[in-house]
Amino acid sequence: MIYTKNDINQLDRIARLKIINSVTGIKPANLIGTIADKGNTNLAVFSSILHLGSKPALLGFVSRPLTKNAGHTCRNIQENGYYTINHIHPEFAKNAHYTSAKFNQDMSEFKHCNLSEEYINGFKAPFVKESTFKMGLRFKEALDIKLNGTVLFIGEIEIIILPNNAFLAGEIDLEATNGVGISGLNSYYSLKKIASYPFVRLNEIPEF
Repeated sequence: MIYTKNDINQLDRIARLKIINSVTGIKPANLIGTIADKGNTNLAVFSSILHLGSKPALLGFVSRPLTKNAGHTCRNIQENGYYTINHIHPEFAKNAHYTSAKFNQDMSEFKHCNLSEEYINGFKAPFVKESTFKMGLRFKEALDIKLNGTVLFIGEIEIIILPNNAFLAGEIDLEATNGVGISGLNSYYSLKKIASYPFVRLNEIPEF
């Protein structure tokens, strides 16, 4: 099967979203937790989170255009300055998926999707208690992507929480964390470690 640019543009909106959101392969499935200054909490599933650097430890995620009807996640982050990123596990993948509905500002996805707020070490945003691998971030900046009006939000990691058995020999074993991946709009996958290779140096490349 071959899709040209014209074929893609002719697809209905949902079909196009599913296909283009799948072509990069399986992506991290995470819940971003936020809280507004008035105390309303928000939780939303994201598959656009990416690593931007290790020193400082920066992560980014892509948001839809910031209009007056923009998602509560981005407004809360800009208002409060802090947010959490929580890995999704099979036990609550269904709950996590339904946070993607368009809830009203005064409706907390935590409550309506039966997930628990957790506050750790005085961090100013709610974690997902059910998640065993989670991070707290401080908002640093938002960069406009002019090609399609989306926004890249960048945050610096201030705290990482993960299971003891998932940190082995200085590396995180994602299979041990039992995290899940996502493709398209609604398909979730389990993660399986297939190999571990050494840090690559030119004089250590084997003969293939």
